[in-house]
Amino acid sequence: MELFGISGEIFLAIAGMATLLSSVFLNKDSSYRITLRLCNLSFLITIILIFFSHSHSGSLFNGSFIYDDLARFAKILILIGTMLTLIIGYKSQKLDNFNRPEYPVLILFSVLGMLLMASSNDLIGFYMSLELQSLPLYVIAAINRDNIKSSEAGLKYFILGALSSGLLLYGMSLVYGAVGDTSFSSISMASSDGMSNLMLIGLVFMLSGLAFKISLVPFHMWTPDVYEGAPTPVTAFFAIVPKLAAITILLRFTFTAFDNAISSWQQIIIILSLLSMILGSFAAIMQFNIKRLMAYSSIAHMGYALVGLSSGILEGISSVLIYMVIYMIMNLGAFIIILSMRRDNQSVEEISDLKGISQTHPFIAFSFVILMFSMAGIPPLAGFFGKWLVFASAVNAGLIPLAIVGVLTSVVGAFYYLRIIKIMYFENNEVKLDVVDNKSSMIILGIMIISTILFGLFLNWFLEVTMGISSSI
Repeated sequence: MELFGISGEIFLAIAGMATLLSSVFLNKDSSYRITLRLCNLSFLITIILIFFSHSHSGSLFNGSFIYDDLARFAKILILIGTMLTLIIGYKSQKLDNFNRPEYPVLILFSVLGMLLMASSNDLIGFYMSLELQSLPLYVIAAINRDNIKSSEAGLKYFILGALSSGLLLYGMSLVYGAVGDTSFSSISMASSDGMSNLMLIGLVFMLSGLAFKISLVPFHMWTPDVYEGAPTPVTAFFAIVPKLAAITILLRFTFTAFDNAISSWQQIIIILSLLSMILGSFAAIMQFNIKRLMAYSSIAHMGYALVGLSSGILEGISSVLIYMVIYMIMNLGAFIIILSMRRDNQSVEEISDLKGISQTHPFIAFSFVILMFSMAGIPPLAGFFGKWLVFASAVNAGLIPLAIVGVLTSVVGAFYYLRIIKIMYFENNEVKLDVVDNKSSMIILGIMIISTILFGLFLNWFLEVTMGISSSI
């Protein structure tokens, strides 16, 4: 009965191995399409299994894995984000000729690692889950082997990812040396008597390793290059899904393992948040490539999410969870538009390529306006509520200077978002972009735009759900 708590992961592991085997025997022309559908079907069934396990909470394998409301919320969000990124990237992969069946299978195994990571309640279980998540990502970053930029992106991601794993593992070994156990509950009990120097150094190393995964400054250096070099469907996945998993485990680290040492990790999180908001906002101003701009934008957004986390209160956890939902909606919409930017059947990535798009692609231009306004935090769009909640939690925790910096960097961020709107509506381009022929992506884009505009109507429901999750951690 206890295994029902991770029945979704068990099913996904079996489905992944079955899909991998079936892809070998499929016809070369149809193998990618069928494999993609099998993977999406597996994700859908996994969501159903996770959803129907909501009446069960507990732990498995001597407390190494925990299945609670936070795990369920994060897992459903990860699976929905993955399904949508696979759907929106299908047409682009086909046109760019890297529609290989191993791509969705690698993503499936990476997602399996993320799901296990969301349930991790032990350092060893967490590290094994993290490596299962990371190893397939190194491969898919370089999956377009004919493109030198993609190969470079994969190599950079691999080297810096290995470095972050080393930092994380070293930090874990120090914490284990200080505590004598790897479970989060044991670490929590040990930290209740005060943090030893060994534990404190271990905590710093672990947070540094996690900061790499979330692209927080000063551990962000891989992000712009990997975002630009990797194929755009891969970039869309990187920008959304791994960050959801990493933020979830960061919440577990801070509010479960080190819940008695808030003053110790709070200072580190505040510094990471400040640096990420400032550098992400100012560095994005100088970008001319839309994918590099989205990289710095995501760095800034992770900084905003950490504002809520740094508050150290239950409202902070709630605000971070809602912020990640909004972040997923906005980025999915933005990457659908970036994927639709093609000229003569070739993808284009320069911001200047958007010139005059309002005349030739009015729906895409209008959608981008809504998403840019939302990312800038302009009311009454979803992005405004996300920033308002994280800043409000910081103010309630007495971190008023941090909230002020967040508001000021949001104003800076509005500059480069508004610049894109100016280019689309007030400049002309003699060479037009291709007509978009992707109904499924346009339907998803429409849903994301409606969600962005009407998010405020569902805010109370989200607050109720996330406050319930926060109090159960």
